[in-house]
Amino acid sequence: MDTNIGSLDACKPANNDVGSPPNGTVSTIQNSASLPAPTDATLGRHLARRLVQIGVTDVFSVPGDFNLTLLDHLIAEPKLKVIGCCNELNAGYAADGYARCRGVGACVVTFTVGGLSVINAIAGAYSENLPVICIVGGPNSNDFGTNRILHHTIGLPDFSQELRCFQTVTCFQAVVNNLEDAHEMIDTAISTALKESKPVYISISCNLSAIPHPTFSREPVPFSLSPKMSNQRGLEAAVEAAAEFLNKAVKPVLVGGPKLRVSKAGEAFVELADACGYAYAVMPSAKGQVPEHHPHFIGTFWGAVSTAFCAEIVESADAYLFAGPIFNDYSSVGYSLLLKKEKAIIVQPDRVVIGNGPAFGCVLMKDFLKALAKKLKHNNTSYENYYRIFVPDGQPAKSEPGEPLRVNVLFQHIQKMVSGETAVIAETGDSWFNCQKLKLPKGCGYEFQMQYGSIGWSVGATLGYAQAVPEKRVIACIGDGSFQVTAQDVSTMIRCGQKTIIFLINNGGYTIEVEIHDGPYNVIKNWNYTALVDAIHNGEGKCWTTKVTCEEELISAIETATGPKQDCLCFIELIVHKDDTSKELLEWGSRVCSANGRPPNPQ
Repeated sequence: MDTNIGSLDACKPANNDVGSPPNGTVSTIQNSASLPAPTDATLGRHLARRLVQIGVTDVFSVPGDFNLTLLDHLIAEPKLKVIGCCNELNAGYAADGYARCRGVGACVVTFTVGGLSVINAIAGAYSENLPVICIVGGPNSNDFGTNRILHHTIGLPDFSQELRCFQTVTCFQAVVNNLEDAHEMIDTAISTALKESKPVYISISCNLSAIPHPTFSREPVPFSLSPKMSNQRGLEAAVEAAAEFLNKAVKPVLVGGPKLRVSKAGEAFVELADACGYAYAVMPSAKGQVPEHHPHFIGTFWGAVSTAFCAEIVESADAYLFAGPIFNDYSSVGYSLLLKKEKAIIVQPDRVVIGNGPAFGCVLMKDFLKALAKKLKHNNTSYENYYRIFVPDGQPAKSEPGEPLRVNVLFQHIQKMVSGETAVIAETGDSWFNCQKLKLPKGCGYEFQMQYGSIGWSVGATLGYAQAVPEKRVIACIGDGSFQVTAQDVSTMIRCGQKTIIFLINNGGYTIEVEIHDGPYNVIKNWNYTALVDAIHNGEGKCWTTKVTCEEELISAIETATGPKQDCLCFIELIVHKDDTSKELLEWGSRVCSANGRPPNPQ
């Protein structure tokens, strides 16, 4: 019997020579580490400097034994702040929210138990085209290629389970278990995240972060990423065909989609709107990406639940250009949009399709929109039609003294709060629909997660967004069901001194699910939410809470939050009726229910 089972000796490689991996697998290049290098020329320091260089000054983390040494080196970077979160899921959501504002975010977790916890947030970032750098502290490099079983695994000597899971939700994966390749792999991963605008996965063996190596001996040279280029002949042909298509239309419109962000084409879209004079709208997940104060902006196009008079103008147009759309079951309201392919120009980040006719590849959206703006005839017919039929929004019925608070009254007051110094975060649920109706002033941020729609996303995302842009005050609208999923990181908001205003809408359940398909599973245990946040506060940091049941109390709470408590995190719990929802959710829910309930096609 082998008496060395479970001992370190049993797992030593046969030799330490370069190019001689133990058991035919990846080797630890121990000889290279002995080459002369400055004591601060370590892998951990290089990673920290790279993050700062690309604009990441805050990293969201949960410590674990495999990432502790790496965290030491990140903390040692004076321009980088490591923010400890309560769980990995929220750390990932925070990196998502941070990336929405800064253009890139990062989180650090431990091997497998941390990685498989954060992966849901990384999948959401992938769906929303956000470059999030997910860094995992991995096993000791000497354990690769052995038959050793480690903790934080599923009890098998194969350490690739986590990697395989991340392969489907990241655009690049780097497993760094030797110093010789570390510099190249880290830089390739980070640059790929920036180029592809998708998350990447970097696993770093726990024993490598503190070791000096010659490849890290100098300050990293800033990235100079080669810009993507349009095929010039394809661009010219696409613009010519699109201009011909639109110039012969009587009442064309423009609609901006969520991929305007990844294409960095928001300004080009507005430039096109200025030049052509068409009415323009946004799809719901593009709200906040183009200015709503533009004179030809007509609202959110969301089929049957569009803002007032918007769908009528878009769906009756004889030509429509969609820039960066995503047509899924949610954005199409259960596949019920009244659009015709032959009337549409679909512009994706690198492709243009015109009606049922030609398609043009290798054409970048930004280049296409800018070039098209110079070719279109001015035509404001669609906007004039909108202006003729438009009737200003009505006001909610005035509340009686002491009358229970209504949601439409709440959002009437939130509308008065938004400004260029604020940003709105809308949680999955009825807040989607109520926040869509907010009119965003110039400079006001707006974010929600529509494609992935993970309830609880907003708590971590609010933490990350507020950390990325401290000069703005974030207003988060969160339902009680979603809050129960991720509530813990209100603690981190308080610890970071954030001054967010959280409106916790307490209606006793998963209201969005109720309107799709009701059942007893949609009723949740009621919490004393203000008392919970008070317990989290525990007298440390600045936090103020209150419970609101009527309009008078709401007005007082808002006055306090924006006055004496403006430098605090303010948590306002709003008690509303369980059936108090927007009319848009009622309509949307019934249509999505119908789409979900379609019978199988005949075999």
